[in-house]
Amino acid sequence: MQIFSYVDSNISNSAAGGITLNSLLKTQQPNRAKNRRDVSKVCEMAIGSSLNTTLPRFETFVKNFATSFTHICSKLKILFLAISILYVLALFVPYFLANIQFTIKPVEMDVISDTEAVLLNKAMYDFVFADKSEHVDDSGNISLANSSLAYALQPIEYQNYTVKPGDNITRISKKFGLSNISTLIAVNNISNARRLQAGEVIKIPSTDGIVHVVKKNENLAGIASKYGVTVESLLDVNDLSSDKLQIGQNIFIPGARLDTNSLKMALGELFKCPITAKWRLSSPYGNRADPFTGVKKFHTGMDMAAPTGTPVKAALDGKVVAVSYNQVYGNYVIISHINGYQTLYAHLHSATVKAGQYLQQGQKLGLVGSTGYSTGPHLHFTVYKNGKLVNPHELIK
Repeated sequence: MQIFSYVDSNISNSAAGGITLNSLLKTQQPNRAKNRRDVSKVCEMAIGSSLNTTLPRFETFVKNFATSFTHICSKLKILFLAISILYVLALFVPYFLANIQFTIKPVEMDVISDTEAVLLNKAMYDFVFADKSEHVDDSGNISLANSSLAYALQPIEYQNYTVKPGDNITRISKKFGLSNISTLIAVNNISNARRLQAGEVIKIPSTDGIVHVVKKNENLAGIASKYGVTVESLLDVNDLSSDKLQIGQNIFIPGARLDTNSLKMALGELFKCPITAKWRLSSPYGNRADPFTGVKKFHTGMDMAAPTGTPVKAALDGKVVAVSYNQVYGNYVIISHINGYQTLYAHLHSATVKAGQYLQQGQKLGLVGSTGYSTGPHLHFTVYKNGKLVNPHELIK
């Protein structure tokens, strides 16, 4: 309507001015073309402006999307890997559990060759005893031909003797006419006769007997009564002018000998308790209920409960033949001793010795622990003799 009004108005005005319609139309046509060009420019400018604003936003969106997508893919990759591992475990773990057999076996104690054991035992036996014909009983008495057990009541005399290679307590005793090996052990305060070395100087008394060290409140009559001798014999042998004694004075007791346990200790044959600190017997040797299953089983040793880290010591001199671990005994140490003895120290927190090492009685070999088949910190102590179990209670004094 506006266009027609515009044309009609111009035509009316043109008609008044003498302008023809044809010339008017010609005049108006270029103006319309110009208007179209202007509109086109405006549109181009509008579109260009819109594109300039939109493209950076689109690029940012694409970059952000790509970053997010990469992050998501990375997370999915880790998740997929974890799921794959769990899937593999779910497939194979039951198979392994079904096929693995956990067997409980006794520790193999025969860890040294028979030849080595025989040679070791023979060497240690020969060190104390001269030969098989020289029998020594449990009291330390030597079988001597034409020996006299009569003790002359004469003042005791001593002479020094230097130990020679190949000497031992039995040979030396026999050499000087002594009938009991405890005489030299007591007089020289020998803690272990098997450690006697060549070149060592010892005292040899003129007759059999032992030395008693006078203690507080002791008198000669009491000492005589203790050893079953007379006061007169003590006065004569020790060349005493009166029965007055002093603390720390040495009194020789003629004919006396060490008790069996003291003799065994001096000979290195008496086992000492492997734990010298405070401990509690939690399970004895013999039949008992299994601490885990309750099933009655034979317990091969004695369990000595003590705090973790308590020192464990060698019960007897010997050679460490095994330091290892298994599911039953955990960390354990095995020591081979004289006369076919072997000792096992099990459930250790840790061992402080190595295989092949020689230990003296009372030397530390490890610490109390609770490794292996154990309900708490303790030492499992087992003793074997010639491959057979021995009750430790009968050996430990």
